[in-house]
Amino acid sequence: MTYDYIIIGAGAAGLLLTDALGKDDFFSGKSILLLDKDAKQTNDRTWCFWEKGVGEFDALLHKKWDAIYFAGKTYKEQLSIAPYSYKMIRGLDFYSHYLAKIAQYPNITFIQETVTNITEIDAFVEVKTEKQQYTCTKVFNSIYSPKEVLSQQKHPVLQQHFLGWFVKTKSPVFNATQATFMDFSIPQKGNTRFMYVLPISNTEALIEYTLFSEKLLPKTEYETAIKDYLKKLGCTDYEIIEKEKGSIPMTCYNFSGKNTNNIIYIGTVGGWSKPSTGYTFMPTVKKTKDLVQHLKKEKPLVSFAKKSRFWFYDLLLLDILYKDNSKGELIFESLFKNRKPQAIFRFLDEDTNLWEDVKIILGCPKIPFIKALLGRLF
Repeated sequence: MTYDYIIIGAGAAGLLLTDALGKDDFFSGKSILLLDKDAKQTNDRTWCFWEKGVGEFDALLHKKWDAIYFAGKTYKEQLSIAPYSYKMIRGLDFYSHYLAKIAQYPNITFIQETVTNITEIDAFVEVKTEKQQYTCTKVFNSIYSPKEVLSQQKHPVLQQHFLGWFVKTKSPVFNATQATFMDFSIPQKGNTRFMYVLPISNTEALIEYTLFSEKLLPKTEYETAIKDYLKKLGCTDYEIIEKEKGSIPMTCYNFSGKNTNNIIYIGTVGGWSKPSTGYTFMPTVKKTKDLVQHLKKEKPLVSFAKKSRFWFYDLLLLDILYKDNSKGELIFESLFKNRKPQAIFRFLDEDTNLWEDVKIILGCPKIPFIKALLGRLF
């Protein structure tokens, strides 16, 4: 079977791109196939992001907060983030919404199959699944395989890895007015470890034990940490409603180096995750819109990706954490103690000017960044 475009993977990147193409009249004459091995009918993840005012995803929000809580060793504070809100979308709500939209586009087909091979032949691409073979002119691939990233030595690779429980307690435990952004008041064990808490009510919350480190942990270590944290909050009587886990690569590796004129990698595998934090959702939203405009101008796919100065900032932080993974708590505590969260969000959104960049960087411990800079320069 032949299509104009094949999109592989129905995660955030795949669904956002499919919908963007489907609703744009420019692509109404293009036949588009979306492939995923999963039916996307389970709540397998949660996406969070900060945003000013009303946004395009507000109808899908499960919860939002106007304040965040940060805790380090010596600095603990509830921080108002107005005019931003911190917003939460459940994976299942996102999948259901976008799959329903995509089903209405006459030129788009969604098929549940596992892709086994992608081969570029001149101006065409062959995509094989375990059931059949498809041909197209352009492939947008969001399937991540860590082998190539982990085998290179040029750029350090950490993981933002986590295990989360959505719990319901018998008595009020949580502060539903704030999201716990980072709570470092837990044993660090030589790593960058923190608790991340998204309270839906005073008795319901998603609690994630999160690390920025090179190696993943045994499942029991994540679970023990969550149990200990709940005890610290004074909670021993609770029910686990759902579980989720994940691992996002934190690296400045050039994912886009594999792009060709006919194949482009999108989402995490396209390098769209923010290397220094692992945040993926809003960068993917922005990159999707940019990619659609790129396609409309009929530019070659290989020319889409571009580096900015923020890539270099991320590289320095990852160099620091790779060399001494215990430095994370010190860096983030210093940053949140010395700079307003609104300024930090603008910086992480890559919306700041050079002087604003300098002010943010000077809010961090200076010696580790100077050493990392000299290490890269010399």
